[in-house]
Amino acid sequence: MQPRSLVFAVGLALLLGTAAHAEKADREKPIHLESDRVTVDEAKQVAVFEGNVVLTQGTLTIRGDRMQVRQDDEGFRFGTAWGNLAYIRQKREGYDDYIEGWAERIEYDGRADKVQMFNRASMKRGPDEVRGNYISYDAVTEFFQVIGGGTKAATADNPEGRVRAVLQPKPKGKPAAAAPLPLTPAEKLGTPREEAGGAKR
Repeated sequence: MQPRSLVFAVGLALLLGTAAHAEKADREKPIHLESDRVTVDEAKQVAVFEGNVVLTQGTLTIRGDRMQVRQDDEGFRFGTAWGNLAYIRQKREGYDDYIEGWAERIEYDGRADKVQMFNRASMKRGPDEVRGNYISYDAVTEFFQVIGGGTKAATADNPEGRVRAVLQPKPKGKPAAAAPLPLTPAEKLGTPREEAGGAKR
């Protein structure tokens, strides 16, 4: 990995903090798949879905033109989605927001809780966004890695194929509420007239 990519990966992990921490309860939820066609190889525990494929598992959603799903002997699932562009979305554990990602190919590893995105990859969390030719994030270690693709990943608006990121400043804390005025007891109680300086009648 180029030093520039390593520095960016470490910096992004620090800036985004727990952004990759996926919703843990998703692992216990059933997987739902929709597509136009499906081919299943029971012996290899592999299924290939084609045509407007949608996979959901709890808060996790993966969409693509084609998807291969494999299950290992321990029940962990692995998926690869292809599309123009394939899409992934998942809720962050303990937060009321989501991570979204787009790429030509997205690989999801259910055992390692890791996502890798290849070619024209981008990831977004709220207003923060990063783009590169390759993006991976590990939900266990909460580590991001983003690598540019150089000239082979160049586009009209990014002729050098470099990593690009937009990171919004963190909102400042709410201003402290003004302290309530202290209440002090009166030394003596009088009528309203006496308080205004009037004489008793």
